[in-house]
Amino acid sequence: MNSNDVAAIDAARADVGIVCSLPIEIAEFLGRCKRLKTYSGGQFKFVGGLCGDIRIAIVEAGMGPARATRATHALLDAHQPRWIVSTGFAGALNTDLKRGHIVVANEIVGLNSEPLQIDLGMASDPASGLHVGRTLTVDKMIRTIEEKRALAEQTGAIAVDMETLAVATVCRQTKTRFMAVRAISDDLSTDLSPEILSLVGDTGAIRFGAVIGSLWKRPSSIKDMWRMREHAMDASEKLASFLVGTVTQLHSATI
Repeated sequence: MNSNDVAAIDAARADVGIVCSLPIEIAEFLGRCKRLKTYSGGQFKFVGGLCGDIRIAIVEAGMGPARATRATHALLDAHQPRWIVSTGFAGALNTDLKRGHIVVANEIVGLNSEPLQIDLGMASDPASGLHVGRTLTVDKMIRTIEEKRALAEQTGAIAVDMETLAVATVCRQTKTRFMAVRAISDDLSTDLSPEILSLVGDTGAIRFGAVIGSLWKRPSSIKDMWRMREHAMDASEKLASFLVGTVTQLHSATI
């Protein structure tokens, strides 16, 4: 292998790898990065660049555990990051968590799995909107307050998403350092609109036909969709601020 080959391999490596589901989840964070390059690898979209002077690589996995597993393997194969961060949005499972609050997992559980421990030595700071605790990974979107309360009672989790356990499991198997950071996009104040289940495909792309169909069947759903977008944009901004600090701290821990 010549020096040019070695340099090319080194340039492809990332200090921190990030796995998210939807473009909107990571959009604000990308706006704070520089020298971004986007490419497609297999069935996934990758974005590489710098957060400050720290090399990052992001994969947009789409929704669900199966896609998250494949995307994490693809990210590790392509960029060999020292850390993997599973990030994106989550639903609150108790009333202490409000929209825009940050959740850091110290334990991750599925409905039929033993808890996976994440030892980070981080404490909650509810006054600033930071919650550290058990999170739940499921394979479908949880839409109603009633469902969320039942899951909280069943599992003891404080937040729910569809990917974190899958990413953590790959990292455990590959001995890759791992952290899970989520922003609350929906709390226990209202149910999500029923249209949300049909609007977003597994890849994270908006199904425009479903949007048109929803508006045709229930014209007032446009208000729900606009409200969800506003909530998502706010959650993305809060997540970006926390991720910038997180990436810096994780990089410092590896030097």
